[in-house]
Amino acid sequence: MTPPAADSAVRTFFPLEHPIPSYASKFVHSRLFSTAKMALHSADTSKLIFAPAGHQATGQAEQFTKGTLVRSQLNPTSPIPQFHAWFSRAQENDSGVDHPESCTLSTASLPSGRISSRTVYLKELDNRGFVIYTNLGTSRKAADIATNPRAAMLFFWESLQRQVHVEGRVEKISREESQTYYDTRARGSRIGAWASRQSQVLEPQGDGDDGRKQLEGWVKEVEKRFEGQEKIPVPEFWGGLRIIPDRIEFWQGRESRLHDRFVYEREGEEEEWTLKRLSP
Repeated sequence: MTPPAADSAVRTFFPLEHPIPSYASKFVHSRLFSTAKMALHSADTSKLIFAPAGHQATGQAEQFTKGTLVRSQLNPTSPIPQFHAWFSRAQENDSGVDHPESCTLSTASLPSGRISSRTVYLKELDNRGFVIYTNLGTSRKAADIATNPRAAMLFFWESLQRQVHVEGRVEKISREESQTYYDTRARGSRIGAWASRQSQVLEPQGDGDDGRKQLEGWVKEVEKRFEGQEKIPVPEFWGGLRIIPDRIEFWQGRESRLHDRFVYEREGEEEEWTLKRLSP
């Protein structure tokens, strides 16, 4: 059985054709929005997953109580300082965040409109935007961006009960910039960038092989090519993508799902940012 919506819960106390008496409104509000000690209904056993609870003892989802976000905390002219501040907090040892640089990158292909998402690492941030690295020749994200040069990024720092949603135009960074980052990677990762035809199907090479041998064969070929060579050039088909934001939303979890949400928006890279609070 599906739990009743909030308006039907109100109707249980007072039918809508009769106004809620003022003396009772506080009681109704507390009943609807308090942290319940038990679920209203037992789980629907016909579903594989139904209303998974954050706390087994109460049967209720976790409440967000670790922070608040108010307009006075935000830079009125740019979202970049706020992102940098939140990211720096997520990097601290006591934040409970293991990989603050990980985010979900979503792209969409046109004209189909099909959306694809994947977890990637943020590698650079400057006043222009957010940089990630990928195979620019065969990856699905590259194919999507070729038809629709826009992307969205979502950072979720669970232990801090915070998330940041970034939307913007995508551009390739220079080969020189890509080489600078590429040189920081472990040798195996540099070899891997050359070897992998990202997102392409790997063909089995015999009985008992699921395609892995083909990939390992490509790796051996690249290792032989660059044997004894410490400085490896960045592949022409591999490099950085910069997401130049025109919309950034900051979300701070709050109790009873009454979260704090603020969004920065602008029409173009040279335009000024606006800042507005959103309803949760």
